[in-house]
Amino acid sequence: MGDEYPSSLLVPDSSLITTIAFVAVLVSLIVTVFIIIGETGKLYSTRSKPLNLPPGSYGWPILGETLEFLGAGVDGIPEKYVKERMEKYQSTEVFKTSLMGESVAVLCSPAGNKFLFSNENKLVTIWWPISVRKLLGPCLATTGGDEGKQMRKMLSCFITPDAFTRLYIKTMDVVAQQHINTHWLGKEEVKVFPIIKLYTFEVACRLFMSLEDPQQIAKLAVLFNVFLKGIISVPLNVPGTRFFNAKRATIAIKKQLQMIVRNRRVALEQETASASQDLLSHLLAHPDENGKFMPESVIVNNILMLLFAGHDTSSVAITMLMKYLGQLPQTYEKVFREQGEIASSKEAGEFLHWEDIQKMRYSWNVVSETMRLSPPVIGAFREALVDFKYAGYDIPKGWKLYWSASLAHTDSSLFQGNINFDPSRYERAGPIPFSYVPFGGGPRMCLGKEFARLEILIFLHNIVKRFRWDLLIPDEKVEYDPLPTPVKGLPVHLHPHKP
Repeated sequence: MGDEYPSSLLVPDSSLITTIAFVAVLVSLIVTVFIIIGETGKLYSTRSKPLNLPPGSYGWPILGETLEFLGAGVDGIPEKYVKERMEKYQSTEVFKTSLMGESVAVLCSPAGNKFLFSNENKLVTIWWPISVRKLLGPCLATTGGDEGKQMRKMLSCFITPDAFTRLYIKTMDVVAQQHINTHWLGKEEVKVFPIIKLYTFEVACRLFMSLEDPQQIAKLAVLFNVFLKGIISVPLNVPGTRFFNAKRATIAIKKQLQMIVRNRRVALEQETASASQDLLSHLLAHPDENGKFMPESVIVNNILMLLFAGHDTSSVAITMLMKYLGQLPQTYEKVFREQGEIASSKEAGEFLHWEDIQKMRYSWNVVSETMRLSPPVIGAFREALVDFKYAGYDIPKGWKLYWSASLAHTDSSLFQGNINFDPSRYERAGPIPFSYVPFGGGPRMCLGKEFARLEILIFLHNIVKRFRWDLLIPDEKVEYDPLPTPVKGLPVHLHPHKP
């Protein structure tokens, strides 16, 4: 969740084949342009000396190596694309490629992660594919520089320990219990991923906007699922494509959010709403440090972005957590015992408190290992603000840079027994810096990291109190679409605990 999200992996959709065919026809018409522009896609004739670019290949004209990049995600091994090129070019630091029509330097090590995270707004800035920028509009995820810093400060004021203890924990606990009673209790089998998305979306709606009307939430959820399918996609605005459908859904979502914002503004003026009751009130009632209020359209964009980020990443994290717990009964038993001790310390009807969350140490280690093996955000892009050197190579201004969480998380030199599920690796010192990066790092580290921790652990507490479960498809394939998603939705057989 947050401005490191969404991930950089494009979603192959039904429009992709049509797009490729259309592009192939165009290639012959513009080949002379590529001869003039050169393989990098940029003119360097004005430079005094040749650039020492990283090793690598730009692949096909226009398409570059985008299809290979996409294919690794469809295969469920997103790090494969990077690993194959590291071996091919014998480079453990950086290689060049072309993705989505952009010249890209892929950084291949924790040192690369550190370099990007520590040079935010100095040498590099945030960058997203055009589909993200077109659909979200100006918001924290798409805005860099001083304006982005101001937005981050405005939003971070509401994500504080005081807000967690005062607002979030009880609401999340209530929603989790109601959700399990409605969608899990009394059922022998469920598909985890679709119904987990209902839980995380309701949590986001209630906490960010105090939206509790089930019909309004359901209506937004339907539109949101269309939006999510196109947020990272081929930006072809043609009927039938994911992007076209997502654009129409986004317009409808923003209209609803605009109505909610305007109604809240009236409620604040009439003092029937509190200036501190949720994020929406906070953004409407408080200016930034320069005394400037956030424009209504930007508030709408930021609420949309946070609903998106807070909903999708947590959904896949919980889904993959349940997958691993279903596969690993000994790990489940340890989680069950830890959560049982917390539950037994509560009075009947008493909700979780901040102190209870801090006791969930083993459970959080299990969540952390889940996010190592199946990172919700597999990587992200930056853009070079100036010419600079990295690992002895020239990186020109305007180039895009990519860092990969999935690559670092599966590196056997960084994680002993890298393919094994081992929660104990987070005890004591834990992984080396910049090797474990599910929430990104630096100034752009996920703003909602603690929010996600609460949302995941509170649901985990409530679900293991009620059930254990078996996976109905033990070897179910997981695709990155662009997040790790079980292709059949992770169907499970539920076994309720005896009272």
